[in-house]
Amino acid sequence: MEFDYIIVGAGSAGCVLANRLSKDGKSTVLLLEAGGKDRSIFLSMPAALAYPLAGTRFNWAYWSEPEPYLDGRRMYCPRGRVLGGSSAINGMAYVRGHACDYDRWASYGLKGWGYAGVLPYFKRSEDRELGADAYHAEGGPLAVHREAMGNPLHQAWLAAGRQAGLGHSDDQNGFRQEGVGPMDMTIRGGARESTARAFLRPALARQNLQVVTNARATGLRFEGRRVTGVDFVVGRDSRRAAARREVILSGGTVNSPQLLMLSGIGPADHLREAGVEVRVNAREVGRNLQDHLEVYVQHECTQPVSIYPLTRPFGRLRVGVEWLLRRSGPGASCQFETGGFARISDRSAHPDLQFHFLPIAVDYDGKNPVSSHGFQAHVGPMRPRSRGHVRLKSRDPLAAPGILFNYLEAEEDRAEFRAGIRLTRTIFGQPAFDPYRGRELQPGAHVTDDDEIDAFVRRRVESAYHPVGTCRMGMDANAVVDDAGRVRGVDGLRVVDASIMPDIVSGNTNAPTIMIAEKIADSIRGRSALPPESVPVYSHTGEPERRVN
Repeated sequence: MEFDYIIVGAGSAGCVLANRLSKDGKSTVLLLEAGGKDRSIFLSMPAALAYPLAGTRFNWAYWSEPEPYLDGRRMYCPRGRVLGGSSAINGMAYVRGHACDYDRWASYGLKGWGYAGVLPYFKRSEDRELGADAYHAEGGPLAVHREAMGNPLHQAWLAAGRQAGLGHSDDQNGFRQEGVGPMDMTIRGGARESTARAFLRPALARQNLQVVTNARATGLRFEGRRVTGVDFVVGRDSRRAAARREVILSGGTVNSPQLLMLSGIGPADHLREAGVEVRVNAREVGRNLQDHLEVYVQHECTQPVSIYPLTRPFGRLRVGVEWLLRRSGPGASCQFETGGFARISDRSAHPDLQFHFLPIAVDYDGKNPVSSHGFQAHVGPMRPRSRGHVRLKSRDPLAAPGILFNYLEAEEDRAEFRAGIRLTRTIFGQPAFDPYRGRELQPGAHVTDDDEIDAFVRRRVESAYHPVGTCRMGMDANAVVDDAGRVRGVDGLRVVDASIMPDIVSGNTNAPTIMIAEKIADSIRGRSALPPESVPVYSHTGEPERRVN
């Protein structure tokens, strides 16, 4: 088995790369995916997102080590193990982050990664139902959809946010991120739009693209300092594939650094402890792990307008039948139809907090629903200071690695959670919620001072499932990859996925990961970068913000 390119991982980045690298019809591409095919109603119906998220059929279902700043809790870390990867099991929110995030990346010396440089790549992917403008495009592979927000609780959230002084954003991915507003979703025709559906399926008929599912990569092959192929297993069969040009790791923030370390690329001391021969002493492989955390502020709803009845057996049946027959109704929405971003200080250049609003009181994975009508807002800091790591626990390539996030190690992160909970209470206390507001279910009206809020956060905080950063991109000598995803210290190897983000963006991470793959695909193909596009971006100071290419 010999190919021009071997891509390890058919997730948010891997499916994009498989499409773009095979597009010329000449370059041969092998795409390896550890999971199976994405054939399940639970992967297609947007409202069914809790099922694959909580299960193991399509999910690595990792757990962290005991988190020292969360009272020793082990935190759930789901990652997609199926064609489409985490884009097949996520909440379908299409959020790009803030322009300042990418200008910050550019300030590290990453030329072309400023907002003006990445905006054309966001647009290249996009097929926006609301049409094109300076910030958006039509005709790309990925559907960007917006729901009608028909539930009155969504309207109450939007009105209350404005009453609380947050302002309004008609487009969180456009001119103004700050404020409350509608959320965009990766949904097409009432069904989830994963990267497997948007990018991979249209390319499957190409003779130069081969996809192997249930294929677990076990190591990289070398000739001197050049990576020449990949060892993998399918069932009990060991196989090998050779790459004439490059091997590209797109396994994600957990699996990409694991495979690098298993292959001898990582911190030398750690590799020796794990019994792995050191090829490249890459000290930051597996480090710089970041993630978004969030808590749920929940209220009872005094009117029967929430979607709670749809979680009951008859309600689920009705939703399922309508969706199967017409791809419409509540089953066609992920329910994250409104949200918001807010600053907690006038000293903040851009929003510090993100909100997701839901017209029900329930955990993200569908567990522990409140047995009555309710509503909630998820709130959490956007740019946490705490850093963790991914490490080997075994030389066995089929064993799970060790994951430690060090959530809430930094006092700044704890302070932002206090501010976030208090701001959410302010929003829910506005007149727009007067017709609906019952008692506060969580944290509870008795939780008021800093120590009580901190204790609640430690006990109830959950991951937003946005891990990034373990193969940091940078131009300094310690960075794992350069500005084109090339792994330092070897030839013929790149990492292209969320793990190369130098720091986390201010929002959900699926759309930025797709953008990263779109941008680096041009580099791999030897194409010039798309011309930068300079557009205005909202600043609360009223001063125009300079855009960096």
